[in-house]
Amino acid sequence: MLVKSRIEGLDTWLFKEDIPDNYVPNYKLEEKEIAIAEKPIHLLNRQLATGGLFMMQSEIRFDIPTHIYTEVVGETVTSQFIFYKHASDKLKGKPNALYGRSRHNIRYIPTTANEHEIKQDIDYMYFLIVLSKDYYFNLIDRHSLLHEDFVREIEQGQYTSFSSEDFFVTLEMRRVIDDMVNCRQEGELKRIHTEARILELLMYQLEQLSGNGQETELIRGDDILKLENAREVLRSRYVTPPTQKELSREVGLNEFKLRRGFKEYFGITVYDYVTRLRMEEAKRLLLVEGQSISEVSSGVGFSHQNNFSIAFKKYFGLPPSELRG
Repeated sequence: MLVKSRIEGLDTWLFKEDIPDNYVPNYKLEEKEIAIAEKPIHLLNRQLATGGLFMMQSEIRFDIPTHIYTEVVGETVTSQFIFYKHASDKLKGKPNALYGRSRHNIRYIPTTANEHEIKQDIDYMYFLIVLSKDYYFNLIDRHSLLHEDFVREIEQGQYTSFSSEDFFVTLEMRRVIDDMVNCRQEGELKRIHTEARILELLMYQLEQLSGNGQETELIRGDDILKLENAREVLRSRYVTPPTQKELSREVGLNEFKLRRGFKEYFGITVYDYVTRLRMEEAKRLLLVEGQSISEVSSGVGFSHQNNFSIAFKKYFGLPPSELRG
């Protein structure tokens, strides 16, 4: 398969990769990084390629409206993620806050050429996994019930999306993407790590996209930044977190939108998010800081050590006393 892209006004291709269609487990990995920091273009593009796989993460901002042209030759299954926010958007003074809006889908893309509009002064982050049909069906069996309707469309050879509507990217998906982007492994270890994470990401996508029909229209406009503020409040005060009523007043969302919106946008409930923060910190305090169970229990907000031990075992599958072996 051939994958290539160029920016309007530039004579050269941003990337042009001819990738073998066959899934080859021991095929070499090739990595590239492209940076452009000349007005009106601000771009950092990282890409990885191997037999049957092309993966790209691109951070883009343009000072003027422009277009990006992409072309794919061959049959591909593409996992697409887009994150975007106004360049001026900040979360409590933090310019690197989670991108305010996000969408994702899985598409079957035969040979095609597309043009994408890039608006000015918008920070975009694209994450793209392009798989040959052979690679995709080596990850997920062709006859799996997980994607039977999608496979039926693929066999007709026409462009199709797994879901008619793009969905919000959950916190779990973002975690997997960050893990792949920040992977420090090399060679065979990186190839194994990448393939495992791609499969995990596809599972999260399939789970959400094949859910109960279309995504609700609960989250819109300023609600996104309010939800991110809520997450930041919980992250900084998880030891003594506010009640949902207090949190809703603090961020300016009613309780219904807070509960439903938080779950929809981040893929986790408010309660479970606080539990995760507490348990992950408890694990760190036990293993890295060497604190006692009693110290850790109070340190992450539990009044009674027994309640902490029960919560810890429920989260990790073993009591804190057994964590250190």
